[in-house]
Amino acid sequence: MTALEMANALDFEVLVEGEGAEREIQGIYCCDLLSIVMGRAQADDVWITVMGNINAVAVAVLADVSCILLSENMQFDPESLERAKQQGVCVLKTSLPTFQAAVKIAQKLDLLTETH
Repeated sequence: MTALEMANALDFEVLVEGEGAEREIQGIYCCDLLSIVMGRAQADDVWITVMGNINAVAVAVLADVSCILLSENMQFDPESLERAKQQGVCVLKTSLPTFQAAVKIAQKLDLLTETH
């Protein structure tokens, strides 16, 4: 499933389309500390964060995530949105808290498995 398909299926707002129509989602990463995201997020993850600034765009490019999902109804300032457009970064938004957004995505992507 691509980032834009996920956004449409889960009613996430698309702030910047970027490469969202081409990028397949492989996982989910939730973190607000940019230095941690740079080292631990995997390529093609949905990165869920409340960090709506220009540095988040740079980290998304470095980590090669499929998209940024702003949770808690956070906003990107106009400069950050413009940078995301320039860099081809898909930026989505939801009013859901980070955990709830992650669960919805995991259910949609069938990433939840039962462990014993």
